[in-house]
Amino acid sequence: MSITAEFFRHPLLTGAIAASSPQLAEAMTSDLGLERAKVVVELGPGTGAFTSAILDRMAPGARLVAVELNAVLAGELTRRFRGRPVEVVRGSAADLGNLVPDQVDAIVSGLPWTVMSEQQQHRILDAIGGVLTDSGRFTTFAYVHAAWTPPARRFAAQLAARFAVVARGPVVWPNLPPAFVHRAALPRVRAAHPSTVHPSTAA
Repeated sequence: MSITAEFFRHPLLTGAIAASSPQLAEAMTSDLGLERAKVVVELGPGTGAFTSAILDRMAPGARLVAVELNAVLAGELTRRFRGRPVEVVRGSAADLGNLVPDQVDAIVSGLPWTVMSEQQQHRILDAIGGVLTDSGRFTTFAYVHAAWTPPARRFAAQLAARFAVVARGPVVWPNLPPAFVHRAALPRVRAAHPSTVHPSTAA
């Protein structure tokens, strides 16, 4: 099953009409500290274009958790990366704190932010802040043609409000459509991670 087929079947879940290019995968995974990371999370891995690039940079013994909501793509990922240090988890990125009970050093996201509601964006960003370590880094991308839309501008503003360091990379033209990378580090506000909540105080 191709990413294009899944886009037409579930456009709000898939977000992309074509798989990301190797050039975008390189931009998404560089300068993220993957070589030193112990736990890495990928959100919305799709067909695994970024997954391969992440694995190429990770140190032996490191753990990669790929969180994919689409059941078909999750199954394809499991088959494609069988025997590799990848744990494919089917679920929503908004439930990241429950899906990954460890603190995370780096998060790579291929999620379609511009098709999300404001509430959904907030929930996922809260979940990301809840699992990242104090020195953790987060990277995601946006399509150039959609950067001016209200959802994209809202997301960029939320990113700047939640991280002390935010940067936008150059346009990756060899991608369909052309895209650029958002990088973020030093979370300003950290939501409580489920593993840090004492059972007697949990709701």
